[in-house]
Amino acid sequence: MDFGVMMFPTDYAIRVDELARAAEERGFESLWLPEHTHIPMSRRSPWPGGPELPREYWHTHDPFVALAVAAAATTTIKLATGICLLIERDTITTAKQVASLDVLSGGRVIFGIGGGWNAEEMENHGTEFKTRWHKLREQVAALKLIWTEDEPEFHGEYVDFDPIWSWPKPLQKPHPPIIIGGHSPQVLERAATYCDGWMPIATRAAKLAHDITTLRKHAAQHGRDPASLSLSIYGVPADPQKLAAFHELGAQRCIFGLPSSTREEILPLLDRCAAAARRMDS
Repeated sequence: MDFGVMMFPTDYAIRVDELARAAEERGFESLWLPEHTHIPMSRRSPWPGGPELPREYWHTHDPFVALAVAAAATTTIKLATGICLLIERDTITTAKQVASLDVLSGGRVIFGIGGGWNAEEMENHGTEFKTRWHKLREQVAALKLIWTEDEPEFHGEYVDFDPIWSWPKPLQKPHPPIIIGGHSPQVLERAATYCDGWMPIATRAAKLAHDITTLRKHAAQHGRDPASLSLSIYGVPADPQKLAAFHELGAQRCIFGLPSSTREEILPLLDRCAAAARRMDS
């Protein structure tokens, strides 16, 4: 099983290049960075994680800029969005960003995506909360065309463009793996139909065994090999027993959650996570 680390890269935390180097030196397979362009002050949408929204949600760097910095400071660790709020982004521009990062990093990108929870945040970008998943499906379909065809065009309800030229194409073929986050029954079907894997949050994965079975059934129903879909558990604790339990359920990757904090706090936490991963493997 592979192990990654996740942190909100903020203006007050350890620099992302130092974090990436430290994670790579300790043998971690991947670095995952979340995304929020901003947080509306109205706070109408409740945060799924609890009553108080942590301040890193409105202090985080742009994930593609941060991952580019991480790419320049490392050689092997994979560079992942965890997650990219694609429904708040322009499709063609995002295709260019992902492909550019993949080429410049030597093919190390994992494209984690999701529909988001903050209705007013996405409304500021012109996306309606109730139609965000329909838009996401179209965006993923359009991204795949831009990444794999020389003269792609797409005509949907939310994404619409005539034939275009767009290079570079991603170094990974046919494109970087697309991993979707979320916990609803619909997310499992989305993962099985147009993504390459599923990424549940550890603290919200109460029915993980049942959901994994459902995911595999959906994949088979759509003519896909269930084994081709990856399972990445997001925000796991540094507990070898829990890591072993996730592995038994079929997880190919566990991603440790780190606080958005200084190097003095983060580096010892990285050591602790690395030690837990080694104990689990031994």
